[in-house]
Amino acid sequence: MKGKLARGASALTIGLLMLSAAHADGYRVTKLVQGSAFHGVHGLAVDKAGKLFAGSVAGAALYEVDRDKGTAKIAVPTPEGMADDIAIAPDGTMAWTAFLTGDLYARKGDGPIRKLASGLPGINSLAFRKDGRLYATQVFLGDALYEIDVAGEKPPRKIMEKMGGLNGFEFGPDDRLYGPLWFKGQIVKVDVDKGELSVVADGFKIPAAANFDSKGNLWALDTALGQLVKIDPKTGAKQVAAQLKPSLDNLAIDANDRIFVSNMADNGIQEIDPATGAAKQVIIGKLAFPGGIGVVSDGGKDTIYVADVFAYRTVDGGSGEVREVARMHADGTTLEYPMSATAKGDEVILSSWFTGTVQTIDRKTGKSRDMLHGFKAPYDAIRLGDSRLLVAELGTKSLVEVSGEHGKDRKAIATDLAGPVGLVLGSDNAVYVSEAFAGQISKIDPATGAKSIVAKDLKMPEGLALAPTGKLIVAEAGAKRVIEIDPASGKVTELAGNLPIGLVPAPGLPPTNMPTGVGVGAGGTIYVSSDIENAIYKIEKK
Repeated sequence: MKGKLARGASALTIGLLMLSAAHADGYRVTKLVQGSAFHGVHGLAVDKAGKLFAGSVAGAALYEVDRDKGTAKIAVPTPEGMADDIAIAPDGTMAWTAFLTGDLYARKGDGPIRKLASGLPGINSLAFRKDGRLYATQVFLGDALYEIDVAGEKPPRKIMEKMGGLNGFEFGPDDRLYGPLWFKGQIVKVDVDKGELSVVADGFKIPAAANFDSKGNLWALDTALGQLVKIDPKTGAKQVAAQLKPSLDNLAIDANDRIFVSNMADNGIQEIDPATGAAKQVIIGKLAFPGGIGVVSDGGKDTIYVADVFAYRTVDGGSGEVREVARMHADGTTLEYPMSATAKGDEVILSSWFTGTVQTIDRKTGKSRDMLHGFKAPYDAIRLGDSRLLVAELGTKSLVEVSGEHGKDRKAIATDLAGPVGLVLGSDNAVYVSEAFAGQISKIDPATGAKSIVAKDLKMPEGLALAPTGKLIVAEAGAKRVIEIDPASGKVTELAGNLPIGLVPAPGLPPTNMPTGVGVGAGGTIYVSSDIENAIYKIEKK
């Protein structure tokens, strides 16, 4: 508890304090959207025994996938399990890259996990050479190719840099490293001994990965076009072998030349028959990694607008049907890893603390209106009554007022906030903000910036919504519950407890991690996102 009990408080005092927290009976909790494995799925690898492994960065775990059952179990948990890419050495050693922390790990069989390299932010793809030597690249947070000491004793040796984002790659039969340049639309090969790069094939939108089959064919993914492409490594001739959905990330090919492809937005893996292009879904999720949500009621029907990190989706509050509006990296789509969502009137506002962006979207058409960059870890954004935007900036501990053309005019109206995460405009036109690190809900006068505390002694309050009654609905992630707060008296009432919310953040991420979203329909039905299960829950009166 943030407003900590004095040490040495008697059991009687503690008991009286506990009794003061009201509990509301008569609420029913149901799962509206079923959950899924992973929290975004990226790197894939198949070992000599035919086991399929998959990595997740945001979920900070490495999984073993049962292809027959369509299930996944954690093989390496957080924090060491964060995996953007996975590679298997000739001796069976498995290595993987922790993209956010800049660490590279390895483990042989069930032996100890060893850290082979560190201090490489954006460490992304890796591959073993036939002689067992290991190579890895930084992408997005860097742009360089290294040789990694498999003993973990020597520092990484830089071979090349500024290549254009050398992503998922492997060594070909000619001992050259083949892979895509994400930012240049090319498949290239690299002589790692000479540090020389040459283009194999061109004309991709966003190439994400390239691997060889046993016959020497080169297979590549175009994440923007959703295509699996067969390439002749000698001539560069291309042939689309399978048309899939965009947001593809990586591929792996087993001993029988079956091709496995990961899709971030689907939270899924497909098996592709290279001869026919037929795709078999191995595992998939309805949602990828839901964060903040907004709810709008039209004609008595609730629609939930979900910031799903790798996609922007809507959910029917009655049936639970999920509809996709946009997904990451799709050609022609404007979206940048949405993590928070608010919805009101004809507008949805998405925020991403990871990319520092706030995006406004037409709620009815799904079309992007404006994408604003340059924020410092924006965790939520709302529209004030006079058209100004208000952004909760975790990075500056501020509420930032945004106005002018394309949001060019920005000023802090409240500062020194302890972890501002959720925002809502009250019926009194005051702004309410959840200060997660302080464990409190605060009231801000948007005209003066004056602040008063509405409720305290909470555990990591995150998502914030306004009920039709004027009460505040809060996702108290640290206590795994949803509460109601009377903004006039500060009275706290628990509506639902023991919820699967409050995922432990991966190393390198803010303590608030993915914000737990909460929203309320016009009829009073409450919806909450589960970052642990990738699910949506519904809380309603019996």
